[in-house]
Amino acid sequence: MAAKFRFSIDRGGTFTDIYAELPDGSFRVLKLLSKDPNNYPDAPREGIRRVLRDFYASSGSDFPCDDAHKDAKIPTHDIEWIRMGTTVATNALLEREGFPFVFVTTKGLRDVLEIGNQSRSHIFDLQMRKPSPLYENVIEARERVRIVKASQGKERLFSGTEIQESSTGDLVEIIEALDEEHMKKELQKFYDSGYRSLAVALIHSYCFPDHEKRIGELAKSIGFTQISLSSSLMPMIRLVPRGQTTCVDAYLTPLITEYLKGFLSGFDNEIQKNVDITFMMSDGGLCPMEHFYGFRSILSGPAGGVVGYARTTFQEDDATPVIGFDMGGTSTDVSRFDGKYSHVYDTETAGITIQAPQLDIHTVAAGGGSKLQFKAGMMQVGPGSVGAHPGPVCYRKGGKTPSVTDANVVLGRIQAEYFPHIFGEDEKQPLDKDAALNAMKELAKTINDYNRSQQGESYIDKSSEEVAYGFIELANEAMCRPIRNITEAKGFSAKNHILSCFGGAGPQHACSIARKLGMQKVFVHRFSGILSAFGLGLADVVYDKQEASSFPLNEESLKEGIPQRLKALEKSVRTLLEEKGFTGDNAKIETFLNLRYKGTDTAMMIETPKDENYLQAFEEQYRREFGFIIQKEVLVDDIRVRGIGKNVSVKAKQIPEAKGKLPDVLHTHQVYFGDGFVDTPVYNLTDFGSGAKFSGPAMILNDTSTLIIEPNCTAEITDLGDVIINVSTSGNNEGITTKLDDTVLAVFSHRFMSIAEQMGRTLQRTSISTNIKERLDFSCALFSPDGGLVANAPHLPVHLGSMQSAVRWQIDHLGDSWKEGDVIVTNHPAAGGSHLPDITVITPVFSAGSPVFYVASRGHHADIGGISPGSMPPFSHFLYEEGACIKSFKLVENGSFQEEGITDILKNPTKGHPNVTHAIQGTRNLSDNLSDLRAQVAANQKGISLVKELIEEYGLDVVHAYMNHVQVQAEEAVRQMLVSISQKRNLKEIDTITAEDYMDDGSKICLRLKIDRKERTAEFDFEGTSYETFGNFNAPQSITFSAIIYSLRCLVSEEIPLNQGCLVPITVKLPNGTLLSPSDEAAVVGGNVLTSQRITDVVLEAFGECACSQGCMNNFTFGSDTVGGYYETIAGGAGAGPTWDGVSAVHSHMTNTRITDAEIFEYRYPVLLREFSIRKGSGGQGKHPGGDGVNREIEFLDNMSMAILSERRSFAPRGMNGGEDAERGLNCYLKCIDSDTRQYRSINLGGKNEVSVSCYDRIRIMTPGGGGFGTN
Repeated sequence: MAAKFRFSIDRGGTFTDIYAELPDGSFRVLKLLSKDPNNYPDAPREGIRRVLRDFYASSGSDFPCDDAHKDAKIPTHDIEWIRMGTTVATNALLEREGFPFVFVTTKGLRDVLEIGNQSRSHIFDLQMRKPSPLYENVIEARERVRIVKASQGKERLFSGTEIQESSTGDLVEIIEALDEEHMKKELQKFYDSGYRSLAVALIHSYCFPDHEKRIGELAKSIGFTQISLSSSLMPMIRLVPRGQTTCVDAYLTPLITEYLKGFLSGFDNEIQKNVDITFMMSDGGLCPMEHFYGFRSILSGPAGGVVGYARTTFQEDDATPVIGFDMGGTSTDVSRFDGKYSHVYDTETAGITIQAPQLDIHTVAAGGGSKLQFKAGMMQVGPGSVGAHPGPVCYRKGGKTPSVTDANVVLGRIQAEYFPHIFGEDEKQPLDKDAALNAMKELAKTINDYNRSQQGESYIDKSSEEVAYGFIELANEAMCRPIRNITEAKGFSAKNHILSCFGGAGPQHACSIARKLGMQKVFVHRFSGILSAFGLGLADVVYDKQEASSFPLNEESLKEGIPQRLKALEKSVRTLLEEKGFTGDNAKIETFLNLRYKGTDTAMMIETPKDENYLQAFEEQYRREFGFIIQKEVLVDDIRVRGIGKNVSVKAKQIPEAKGKLPDVLHTHQVYFGDGFVDTPVYNLTDFGSGAKFSGPAMILNDTSTLIIEPNCTAEITDLGDVIINVSTSGNNEGITTKLDDTVLAVFSHRFMSIAEQMGRTLQRTSISTNIKERLDFSCALFSPDGGLVANAPHLPVHLGSMQSAVRWQIDHLGDSWKEGDVIVTNHPAAGGSHLPDITVITPVFSAGSPVFYVASRGHHADIGGISPGSMPPFSHFLYEEGACIKSFKLVENGSFQEEGITDILKNPTKGHPNVTHAIQGTRNLSDNLSDLRAQVAANQKGISLVKELIEEYGLDVVHAYMNHVQVQAEEAVRQMLVSISQKRNLKEIDTITAEDYMDDGSKICLRLKIDRKERTAEFDFEGTSYETFGNFNAPQSITFSAIIYSLRCLVSEEIPLNQGCLVPITVKLPNGTLLSPSDEAAVVGGNVLTSQRITDVVLEAFGECACSQGCMNNFTFGSDTVGGYYETIAGGAGAGPTWDGVSAVHSHMTNTRITDAEIFEYRYPVLLREFSIRKGSGGQGKHPGGDGVNREIEFLDNMSMAILSERRSFAPRGMNGGEDAERGLNCYLKCIDSDTRQYRSINLGGKNEVSVSCYDRIRIMTPGGGGFGTN
């Protein structure tokens, strides 16, 4: 037999898809359950056996593994290759079923991976959730190195140390050599207890791997079988993602090894000699079986689909970019291809950040199994899924909650007779359409009953089919959001792309998705249901090698240094390719430099341009991505070589030409579209000839999926049997009026939120400061013509209610003088600001000469002047001491950016101030201020263009109507919540509950919360709150509104839009002259970051929902003229609740900013992070204990000023319902009194202080825990 079998296999979580090329030139498609232990032990192997069995049987040849001898070894002499993608590792990570291992890291940093970036994923969930660490035990290695700055030469800062040159070219001071005896003892202890897998990630090992390598040698000598070293796997700067990647490898690689052994065990002993076995990696390349590691396997399954659509849809002659749309059972993956695969290097899966090249795939929790629900007056699709068991209602497994699949069944888009008959107890029954219809009728009744109660008898009931169609429309809108995010948010227009739909459910939704996005062309591959498997047959073998670097990008490094490093890596990669037989034209080498501007974290992987002008290529891509370039030095973070071995690919088979007429109709079915049921012909795709053209509606059946051609669409069959659909985008929203419709309401809720989200992405992309671009200390929002909040993307809670105060103040203040082309900047607390570093930029959206919406962005600027670097002074007494105060200034006037005017304000903060007798320092970083202000203007402009698109699409009257409808729904949700809490707390119909708490200086915050169950309203009365203080933790009124709207949103358990409607049932009384309503000149910098947390604790205590969290943001700054400035907020413990334990080491309530990675921190600043750990036992005890705070100890290596602004150092975070209080925080200044013997004097700094520190001094910040809930 000259030709041989070729197998491309995608082993998914539910199904295993197989595309096989047979020796006679034909092909075979097969789909099996991935797990069916009663019939076979391994689905891919069983699929291979069945293909071989059937082929040999048809040719009359003997086959030793027929059905009577399933367990016999499969012969491999006729198999050429097996290419496989698998979710084995991904599922193990999601379900936390990997291999137990021990994690080794530098002493003092044992909890650095568990702390992560300290942010929480769902800001309105009081039951904060953080993924559990993968490791079970930790060894703290006694070793320490530091990066020596070039400006310091080879000067040793510590006695008896050694300085070496690292692999990046940086110098490294070995402060403490590895204690090998201690390490060997610890490794032996865990080996003796049964561990065989080890993950090692030491600080700065990306450039100094010696200590890691030695630990690996010791572990190997003891007998560890899996040793994952971060310096070998992915030597990139940033300890947390590199460490988590290493843990993933140690956790999953042994599992993959076991799986591969099991897979191979069913074949004869010659399989590895006879068969080329490769596996798909997350970056879209195949690798030999022996190089298939856990950390490179996470996107193994989806990557095949990306390769599949990229190689079959994209045409080089016209180069139209393609959007890949892969819709499965529980989620949908979207990606973009424009002739090059787009890779990212930091992705999150199951809460774990993985630092490795991966295809840029965005996932949304909307698939065939997504739950359909009606809550708080709003239709919802997902994010929950009915799962495989019980699955959709129509699966005959006892499912009760309808899903997207059930809706498609009800609408006739899935026909039971053409769907596999694999259901019921005998697994031979068709889908149960009646069950799906009954479930939809129940859901329709719930919706109709609710709407009738709200709208009266004028409401016209919806049929179950109308409700099902509405849910499908909503699901489609949810799936459009990630597509907008990978196109519009990056400067591309979605309508200029081809939509390539695949996956089991994708083709059912293709036309509708394209129409919503204005895309005129849809491509559906002949094997769309198994495109991930087919794509494996098109993929190439890839070897990727990467090294860290610290070269500046300049003429010298491009002559000496970088070329040599690239050549060395290229030689290594070529050797690997040659070992697999790839030489000459079959071996392609791609080289890259990972470049970034000095002082930023945003790096871009730049492929070597033809003219080798890296700087020009970098600036072009940076400008395209972010809209500008920065006049700063460019650094080379990493050097990368990617070797591609051009594989023999599967060959698509041409189909015969059409013979002038369409094939016979299998059946005519009723399928529901927007206006009702339509007679729809059903065809079999394989009956069409190439060139056949037809119009919708039509249903096309394929072996593994169903394609719906909607009315007003035309389709054509290509010569390879694929389907190209031309979509009419006219008449998209005909019939939509201002009258409330549930489906349209949910769609508008998505669209409004999408505008705010895309504004945020634009701001993050176009800003340059660390605070906005990397710590994500910003918010963006959309406002109504009267300044009421319409949609606020889930950025920072402290900005939620306060931004609308700023917008409304400007509307009242400016009146008709606010013209189109004007952009206002403000930060003054009296004008709706929070504290001065938070600068708000506001732009009206004009239509027909009048403002019809407003958009605003607020960002924390690292410095705006004032008496302390960082503009967060602990001892400010007056507002002007905190920096530039701006009540209202036209930053852009008549379309012109007023750089001179804003520069004068920022550089001279007290200019013209009547009560200031001495000058106050102006901004210390004007260039960043101006750049970030321009970025905020750009973000607002993005919002304006999106709002105008929405108005053009629906009409202003409809958009305004649904703006009001969305606010009314939020209002109703809050009203229902107030009634529920009143009943749960057994309150009278009108009743009052009280709560109070104290700031550390003894100032009291009092709340009398009156809930009126009949009127469904609440009054927040803060009478009794202490006077305004001669300090800086006075909170502007807007801060209290932010705390209230945040708390109300947290208490509404359902997903609702966050907007002004939440505050309609609420009245707030804030006595003037108090801590919560201070005078215009009062200092407020601490009110935003400290008092806001206390207000939130008081509100949640009144509602009885949650014990106190750490109640602080632990604001820490340091800097000098030579060092520059640094600012961070530090996590603590979260309060426990009635059914949950508090989470440790997380930002809670009013903030959610990230913390700088330890290696970046030490690389940029003359400091050492001596400890960053969880403060065990600091959470309050109780039936549900509170979360623990953290210990953060920093050693200074230069003279500078250091400041801390914190709370909960005197009054502890309180427990609730018998739960104990948490530990208070403590700020300890460790003054070095002998640098040789390392003796320190410990000094309690209190909660707020500023100190001049010297080399070797330290600060130890111990943050508060969260209160416990309930009696233990």
